[in-house]
Parts: sequence; structure tokens; C-alpha cells
Amino acid sequence: MLPSMFGENLFDDFFHDFDMFPAWSGRNPLYGKHARNMMKTDVRETENTYEVDVDLPGFQKDEIHLELRDGYLTISASKGLDKDQEDQKGRYIRQERYAGALSRSFYVGDVEPDQVSAKYEGGVLRISLPKQGKPELPKDNTIAIQ
Repeated sequence: MLPSMFGENLFDDFFHDFDMFPAWSGRNPLYGKHARNMMKTDVRETENTYEVDVDLPGFQKDEIHLELRDGYLTISASKGLDKDQEDQKGRYIRQERYAGALSRSFYVGDVEPDQVSAKYEGGVLRISLPKQGKPELPKDNTIAIQ
């Protein structure tokens, strides 16, 4: 049995260095093997709005950016980590915090930026978007044959 810490094998990083196709193994060099767990999103529908909750643990409010362009809402977050920093009481044996950027986009339709509200607290970004009215279908459903 191999030693483990926090339910993970300490030798995972060693053996994953030999992956011939890292993209197939679900391993992202930026965020490690847990990259698929980043930016988990819940979308809720209320009577007048869509409520989007995005998990962004470990980020500060100023590291998160929202952009609305051509009907797409893009959420991006970037984080820096100073690798030159040393612990004065010892050296790192394993370091799992990473630096980099990630983003995710959602099609939201013709929404104006002033109609969108966002709040970040407790590692969760909460976005509220207005619902758009359903498009009117033509009343006459007959098709002329030529």
C-alpha cells in the first residue's frame, strides 16, 4: 500500500509525468488532475430571471472579470502565485496551489450589461440575468404552393 495524504496517492505526480497523452487522462498542467472540478456552475430559473452560481474558491474579487459581448457572458478568473516565496520554517514537500487563468462562456442572448448584476462572496460568484420574452410566432401557418 502506498502512502497517501488527503485521499490522494503521493506518487500520482510522479507516474503522471509519463502520460503520453495528458489531455486524455483529464490532467491539466495548470490546475492538476482536479481541473475538471473548476468553475462548477448551477443555473436556476425564477419567474423573471436566471440565477447563475459559479464556484470560484480561492479567488479574490479583483481576480474575477465578467464580460458581455455578442450575446455571450464570459466569466474569467486569473490567479498569480509567487514560486520564489520560501517558507522560513522549512521547504515544501508538496505544493498543489497553481497560478494561471480560466474562463467559461454562456450564451445569454440580447442582454444589456446594465441588466446584469453580480456579487462575489464565500468563493461563489452569483450572477442574475433577466429573462427575455419569448419570440412571437406568426399566426398564419399556411404555406403557399407554387
